[in-house]
Amino acid sequence: MHRLRNRLIAAFLAATVLPLVATFWITTSLLDRSLGYATTGELDRLSRTLEATVRQFYQRERDALKQEALAGRTPPVVYSVADETSWPGAVRAFWDSGESERFGISGSGGDHVDYMRRSDGSGGQPRGVATYRRELRGLHMDQLTAELRQTRQLVESLESRDLRRGFTLTLVLLLAATWIAGLVPVILIANRISRPIQQLTGALTDFAGSDWSQRLDTGHASPASSRDEVGRAVDAFNQMADQLQRSRERLVHLTRMDSWQSLARKTAHEVKNSLTPIRLTVEEMQARQPAADRAFMDQAVQIVVSEIESLERRVRAFSEFSSEPPVDRQILDVNALVTERVALLRPVHPETRYDLRLDAHRPWVHAGADLVKGILTNLLQNAAEAAGAGGSVLVTTSVLAGTVAIEVHDSGPGLSAEASATLFEPTITFKKHGMGLGLSIAKSHALLSGGDIVLVRGQLGGAAFRVTLPALADGPRQEAAS
Repeated sequence: MHRLRNRLIAAFLAATVLPLVATFWITTSLLDRSLGYATTGELDRLSRTLEATVRQFYQRERDALKQEALAGRTPPVVYSVADETSWPGAVRAFWDSGESERFGISGSGGDHVDYMRRSDGSGGQPRGVATYRRELRGLHMDQLTAELRQTRQLVESLESRDLRRGFTLTLVLLLAATWIAGLVPVILIANRISRPIQQLTGALTDFAGSDWSQRLDTGHASPASSRDEVGRAVDAFNQMADQLQRSRERLVHLTRMDSWQSLARKTAHEVKNSLTPIRLTVEEMQARQPAADRAFMDQAVQIVVSEIESLERRVRAFSEFSSEPPVDRQILDVNALVTERVALLRPVHPETRYDLRLDAHRPWVHAGADLVKGILTNLLQNAAEAAGAGGSVLVTTSVLAGTVAIEVHDSGPGLSAEASATLFEPTITFKKHGMGLGLSIAKSHALLSGGDIVLVRGQLGGAAFRVTLPALADGPRQEAAS
């Protein structure tokens, strides 16, 4: 049931996976090349070279200062033991360490090299510590040492972190989030497109399984999609289903009518064959009866002949019911035809009030005149009889979706649910003024004319029927063309 949606999603995946892989490969390649321009190895080598250079420079300055001090070219500053209480902290630390000599850095920013050595009091110098100083021109050892230390810390920090792995993981997360963000609307759109198609497929399957009541609600689609191919397909399915159901109902009714007509022809033939000898025999009995019993016999014969004539009328009705009338299609003015039928029936039912509400545009139909007249006569006659004396009959005409609708309403008691279910089926009744075939014949004539008769909700409280016939857009001009 979800194959179309899955195919749409698969198409999106196929269309995006290859560009996604290509993007990932190109980005990682550029990332590797970018990281190659500033590697931690180069930075580490440069820092170590600079550190070795500084060490060599410092060692050279130390050696030069010591040689100058031993040669007496650099005057010393002597701290006597007698003044030990006023020694600087560095001098006291050297004296307490027991070392014979020591080098150090001093001055603002470390721009001097200091050399300290013990003095034993020989050479005219007091016993204590002799210090020598040499200036480092253009070089600040403290600042350089701090920068080297920061560089080493940066190298160690970079070595402890895998930048390539971090960038790759970030790239993968970003690409996955972007891809998922694009996949979600595709799934929603695929569901929106596939849902009406799934409903249409299911309805067609049920329809093929003889479930003719299946209809699709166009409200499932948005206003934008209701006008696309899917929306038009749904509308076409509903129209097709309505037409097929109407055609099926007409076919069923005509099939039933054909069966009843076959039965009516057979019944009429059998009854007619029996009535003829009965009538002749009764008349022969009347002719041979003695004069003494003539009065009784005449009365008996009259009763039998009257019933035989009633049966013959019913046989003729069955014969008419079993034969289809010829359909001579003509272009008819519906309003004029309704007005004519009502005018003919007014004298028959003078106590019934007729109300006509005819379409002002004068609808026209293309149908058999005799058939339509028979339909109207039957419906109007039934309505007048149902309304009774003092009742009302309402007749309306209108144009609905390419068809002309003629409705007949009465103020009678209405129809029961059981009677409505079998209303158009031919039934045999032996009431004085009916055979139970009128509505069946009227429906058959409507179907033969390309229309139909259905039961609708009454406006006067009684029964109501609607006759639909194919409408003509321009009746008089088409009639002239004919």
